[in-house]
Amino acid sequence: MRHPRSIRTAMLLLAIAMAGALSACATGAGGSSDGTRRSANRITLEELADYTTLSALDAIRRLRPRWLQARGSTAGGANEPVAILDGARLGSPDALSSVSVSDISEMQFLNARDATLRFGTNFPGGAIEVRTRVR
Repeated sequence: MRHPRSIRTAMLLLAIAMAGALSACATGAGGSSDGTRRSANRITLEELADYTTLSALDAIRRLRPRWLQARGSTAGGANEPVAILDGARLGSPDALSSVSVSDISEMQFLNARDATLRFGTNFPGGAIEVRTRVR
């Protein structure tokens, strides 16, 4: 049975609208309350806007506490991530307590593999890379 052209066009438009609606629902999952999608491995300047009086370490504790969890294990215990500030290795994430959020442009968590590829060896717990604003 052949449908008249207007019915076929209406069915096609309905199918396109439904596909668009379904894709909009799928991309909204995991987003924040304002509709933007947050990355689990990155903290942007926009996310830090409400925390300008905190240290970088305190902001991480509030926004991405999983970054501070030790990963893997060695004979001496679990491995904590290494803090990196503008490419310089600081060591323990506790060193980020002296960095003000108002000076930060972005923070990113790198897993052990990505940190090793970017900075060299000895990152079994990953790395927290902090980039400051250029003033």
